[in-house]
Amino acid sequence: MNDIQNKVVVITGASSGIGKETATLLAAKGAKLVLAARRTSALAALTAQYDTEVIYQQTDVTQLADMQALIELTIAKFGRIDVLFNNAGLMPVSMLRDGKVDEWEAMIDINIKGALYGIKYALPLMEQQKSGHIITTDSVAGHFTGEGLSVYSATKYAMRAVMEGLRVEEVGMGIKSTLISPGHAQTELASRISDPQLRAAVLKSETETGLTATDVANAVMNAIDTPDNVGINEVILRSIDQRDY
Repeated sequence: MNDIQNKVVVITGASSGIGKETATLLAAKGAKLVLAARRTSALAALTAQYDTEVIYQQTDVTQLADMQALIELTIAKFGRIDVLFNNAGLMPVSMLRDGKVDEWEAMIDINIKGALYGIKYALPLMEQQKSGHIITTDSVAGHFTGEGLSVYSATKYAMRAVMEGLRVEEVGMGIKSTLISPGHAQTELASRISDPQLRAAVLKSETETGLTATDVANAVMNAIDTPDNVGINEVILRSIDQRDY
């Protein structure tokens, strides 16, 4: 397998949920971590727990300058970047009839543009290295959609297209691309749903039948821990108790 120890891994959305649990698993394997999120207090507390080389930086993935600074910090500290985990995301699902434009724009900015900005700054460095791995958190909502999910699903379908395009464009360059598509998972995303009925329904489903953040983090780690010639391009994972989409 491809040894995780000493790999330089950048994780956005690292302060909680899947990002936090992925960082914890990778730290235990000896990876060198660069953690990014908007909540620096949470990043500082997380960093203090790890017995590995780890740094953090306040980062808003919707800002090009922030993503550029994050990648430049990684290179200045570690001299390379082996994995970029585009994990920052937003899920304020709502009915189209409610016209929540601010929420739609926030999802587009974070779920699509935030990941693209990471690719913009990490990919040229990976091409110079002739190696690298870009991973993006997607969702089963990128494969199916339902009531209240239209715009959220649109952002996740979009990232399927981006990541497949990345795979095709980088053939022969030693660069891997992986899309991680979880079903219901116990993270903080549902707590930001403004519609009280939708919020209650999603939280109920996640609590009763959802994956844990660690379940998803294990899938991320498994994708990283593969031979250099093997790319796990897409992973769909659900709790065995999840029935709907």
